[in-house]
This record gives sequence, C-alpha cells and structure tokens, in this order.
Amino acid sequence: MAAHCQVTGAGPGTGYHVSHSHRRTKRRFNPNIQKKTYFVPSLGRKVTLNVSTKGIKVIDARGIDAVVNDLIAKGVKL
Repeated sequence: MAAHCQVTGAGPGTGYHVSHSHRRTKRRFNPNIQKKTYFVPSLGRKVTLNVSTKGIKVIDARGIDAVVNDLIAKGVKL
C-alpha cells in the first residue's frame, strides 16, 4: 500500500537517523495511513479510502459527501 493519503495528499518525508556519535543515515517518515470504509449516502454505497489521521479529521469536519465530491472532481477512482 502506498504511503499517500487520498484526502490530504500527504506523502512520506525524508530525514536522517542520527546516532549517539552523530553519524547520519537516511530514513523515511511515513504518514499514519489507515484504510477506512465509509458509507456515502449520495452514492448509496460504501467507499474504502486510504487516509491519514489528519484526513480522518477532515472527513469528520467537512462530511464524507463533500470530501467524496472533491475526490470525484479531481478524477480519483472510488
């Protein structure tokens, strides 16, 4: 599963592991992606989304219908 949120578009960031001796090695900061299923009344069916925890808060605030309409307008296949 790709580490990208379908709602916010959040993706992985990069940085360094820093040891006690201060040596640096590359690492990835993945967003907290969850697979969530929502019932969308306007479509009359369930929709499964890969969303970050911030994306879940956006859905709670705006409503699933508004978020799904924005995704459809962007051309995301649901």
